[in-house]
Amino acid sequence: EAMRSIESENDKLKNILPKNFARQELDKRRLGEVVDLFTNVKMADKGDSRDILGRTYEYCLAKFAEAEGKNAGEFYTPACIVKTLVEIIEPYHGRVYDPCCGSGGMFVQSAKFVERHQGKISDLSVYGQESNPTTWKMATMNLAIRGIDADLGDHNADTFFNDLHKNERFDFILANPPFNLKDWGGDKLKEDPRWDYGTPPEGNANFAWMQHMIHHLQPAGGRIGLVLANGALSSQTSGEGDIRANIVAKDLVEGIIAMPDKLFYSTGIPVSLWIITNKKAQPGKTLFIDATSECVKVTNNNKLTPENIDRIVDVFAKREEVEHFAHLARYEEVSGNDYNLSVSTYVEAEDTREKIDIVKLNAEIKEIVAREQVLRDEIDKIIAEIEV
Repeated sequence: EAMRSIESENDKLKNILPKNFARQELDKRRLGEVVDLFTNVKMADKGDSRDILGRTYEYCLAKFAEAEGKNAGEFYTPACIVKTLVEIIEPYHGRVYDPCCGSGGMFVQSAKFVERHQGKISDLSVYGQESNPTTWKMATMNLAIRGIDADLGDHNADTFFNDLHKNERFDFILANPPFNLKDWGGDKLKEDPRWDYGTPPEGNANFAWMQHMIHHLQPAGGRIGLVLANGALSSQTSGEGDIRANIVAKDLVEGIIAMPDKLFYSTGIPVSLWIITNKKAQPGKTLFIDATSECVKVTNNNKLTPENIDRIVDVFAKREEVEHFAHLARYEEVSGNDYNLSVSTYVEAEDTREKIDIVKLNAEIKEIVAREQVLRDEIDKIIAEIEV
């Protein structure tokens, strides 16, 4: 009855909330504890109820993701990655889009960004899409709890085959698409108008996602923040190298940020953030940042601290050279490297090996050898005395 009452007050939640609490497999004692938690426990000393519920929902999502492990990637992107992207993209006002929105984390962080900078959430228009029906419901609930008005379509849908925002263009696009998605139906989309830079391979959707986003970017200065597995930076298979070269030649890649490994619950592979725009602050240049060491270890995973995020965002904003951390490369340098965008190609890693003083080491070796000779002479003398 409570769920029906909530749905009646919020059109966005019609037929979204679960109502099958009488099912046999549900532990009634545990259900009672959950109800008691939200009813009788004082959850915070300050903050309005919407903020408290939103933070609780976010906390639960993170805990579910941790428990789910490899399946968590379907609905959850670690908050530290999302926050880094949002701080770089800076969605103050305009239209924000995520074509594979999961549980809506990109939108939540965008709204938080606006609040931190004394803006109005009403200045953001939120659009998204999600193919998984359960995850789509999770996103709808997540946004409704926080009072974020979003257009996620009236149902879940496959972005490639049923683009719910086909004719829309957006100021900001933030996304963490499935890594190296194989069975995405590319064989049926060979002549799709979104493939302006080359037909993506059937066995990997990385550059299909990227081109879909570029296609939806508003032409007068839109920005994309995209998470991809590192393979997309250098792959030459199935035409991916040509697609990447065409995108770089169009001067769309503003920056590449190599992230630490083990940030995701679902996979330990390292990823990079792609910052793409059709109106660069510095035309003809791409900033490469090696943030692989910007993390702390938490249980079995790594996590970016606020200080780590601030350093990445600050260097990106200034577009400055930082030894062993950031390099601003001209187009000629990138094209000369066959359009390989691996950060290690442009940022020399710091040599953390212990530096050895050769002169001092040689002196110590000579001293040891001399001492060894003295000891040998003493041993020979003792043996000679024993034999006598």
